[in-house]
Amino acid sequence: MPRKLITIVVPVYREEKNLPNLLVRLNGVTSSILDMDWEYIFVNDGSPDNSITVLKQLAAQQNNIKIIDFSRNFGKEIALTAGVHAANADAVICMDADLQHPPEVIPKLVEAWRQGAEVVATIRTSTDKQPLLRRLGSHLYYWLMARISGLDMASQTTDFRLFDKKVVDAFCKVTERDRMFRGIMDWMGFRRVYVEFQAGPRTQGEAGYSYSKLIGLAINSITAFSLWPLRLTGYLGLLITLSSGLLLLWMLGNFLLHGRFDYTPLAMAVVANTFLIGVVLMAIGLVALYIGTIHTEVINRPLYVVRERIHSPGGDDSP
Repeated sequence: MPRKLITIVVPVYREEKNLPNLLVRLNGVTSSILDMDWEYIFVNDGSPDNSITVLKQLAAQQNNIKIIDFSRNFGKEIALTAGVHAANADAVICMDADLQHPPEVIPKLVEAWRQGAEVVATIRTSTDKQPLLRRLGSHLYYWLMARISGLDMASQTTDFRLFDKKVVDAFCKVTERDRMFRGIMDWMGFRRVYVEFQAGPRTQGEAGYSYSKLIGLAINSITAFSLWPLRLTGYLGLLITLSSGLLLLWMLGNFLLHGRFDYTPLAMAVVANTFLIGVVLMAIGLVALYIGTIHTEVINRPLYVVRERIHSPGGDDSP
């Protein structure tokens, strides 16, 4: 029978110091799985450092490396998308370049795939030296998404996953621009199993995701997979209407019974009006998030722009 091909997709941003060690460890793992062919697709996401230079040097050393070089930084979600789009294999493995996704876990992913799993996801049991704020934010995000999105998202899952070819084919039909790669994969369903791993500390470089980017990704994923914020606004408006109506009846009743107000009518009107204005502004802000998403989709710009594709030692495609 023909040998099956597995493609490993690695988004790269500010990872010039980690790339050589990553490739050594990947080669050590993949060379131990003798009945599979392997290729690596590195997506340089507009790295401002020398990542692309290092990638070209590595590609000159072995012929199973492909490089996609973006014209600018489009973000990790888009880099993963581009790598999956470029893969033409029986299975695709996505992982980070910072070695916090240990390549030594790959044989477990492959074995689960051999046993029939269509998606093999990983769960990070712990991370060395992870800031407390990131841990708390991660737990809060998964708790919230599990309750408002309807997605089957296990807590502490990562982008370190294996996808069968049928999953990749289905993913390539998705056209949305403001995307959360992991959320789309979970939304599609398919038979999924989990593999646990312990993430080590980042040894070189800095994390590509700042807190502001993480918050932006969380907001995008919530608005992409849930109408809960809009419903919440409606519920809040209903609650305020009922409570303010009851308060008005109480004030009128108190005036009829005692002949006086505890507060001047002007003060009560100013406070109530300010509170209602705040609610209206919050509702407009939430609606604006969804309108912004619609605007992005209607413009219909390409997801990413590629400067060059390097497919073989010393060779490259046109931009």
